[in-house]
Parts: sequence; C-alpha cells; structure tokens
Amino acid sequence: MKTRLLSALVGLAIGFALPTYAQQKDVADPQTTQKAFGSFKTFDEAINNHDAAALAAFYARDAVDVTEGGPITGQQAIQKWYTDLYQRWRPKNHIDKLDGNAPHVIGTAGNELWATGAFIDTGQGKTGEPLSIKGHWLIIFVREADDWKIRMAFVNITPDSVTLINQSSAPQAAATPSPTASPSNQ
Repeated sequence: MKTRLLSALVGLAIGFALPTYAQQKDVADPQTTQKAFGSFKTFDEAINNHDAAALAAFYARDAVDVTEGGPITGQQAIQKWYTDLYQRWRPKNHIDKLDGNAPHVIGTAGNELWATGAFIDTGQGKTGEPLSIKGHWLIIFVREADDWKIRMAFVNITPDSVTLINQSSAPQAAATPSPTASPSNQ
C-alpha cells in the first residue's frame, strides 16, 4: 500500500515537473535577453526624440512593421512611416516594458526570439491637451552578427486609448445660434 502511494506521488511529481521544464527550455538565457533588450532605453529615447532614423536602425533591412494601416516592409519604408507619424503624433515619456516572461527562442539555432510587452506614452490632443496612450506589442528579433534586430513588429493600442484619441480628434460641434439672434440676410 505504501509502495503504491509512494509511486503515485513520484508519478505526480514527475508529471508536474516535466511540463514546467518543457515550458522553460524555450526561454532565452539571461545574457541573450540582456543583449536583445538592453537597448530598450535607447529605443524609448529615439521615440521620445522623434528620431525616425534612429528607430529604423533597430530594424533588420527586410523587417516588417504591422501598423493599423497595414504592413510596412523594409528599413527605409519603416523610417518614412515614423517620419510621417511624428508629423501628427509627438510622443513623450514613452516607456516600453517586456512582459514578465523572458523572450522565447524560435527554433533550435538560437538566432530568432519572440517577445511581448506593453508601452505607455503621452502625446498631445487636437487642442494641446495631454493624451496618455497605452498598448501592447509583439516583436520577433533576428540575430545579425553580434546584434539583435527587429524582424517583425506588431503594436496595438488599448480600446480606452482609441476612445481618447477619437474624442480628442473629433470635430468640434458647431455653435448653436442664440434663439434671440436675428437671421442674417445675404
């Protein structure tokens, strides 16, 4: 009886330990994580400085950035997209945060990673009021020589941020004529 109970407990322990080990083996090691994400502060600074060229340098030459308007392909096109974006949206205090889990290795060669995270920044609404925008991102990195570059990025903004942007950019209601005003004769 004790042997059966002991066997069952050992079986349960192995059953719980194996999935945990399997989940952890695709997680990048701390050194790779630091190498791939150590430049996030520089990335955030480029956004806060509205530096499209510096942002494009984080991308691989053949990168794809999936935007609300569709995919943008290639480092030069991504730089132009950021240049155009900064004509209408001037973020400041941009902060990216990697999700609690480390980036995950894609395949067995260790040359690609995927990761998710969140961001927050503040821009200006149509009348100059500050708008705090939040969202999430998914990035696939590829190793290029001794560096990590973005191969594919997807960013969204939260529904409450979309509502805030839409309210800020909505046309102002026309003034209601005073009931005592006389109609103009033209």
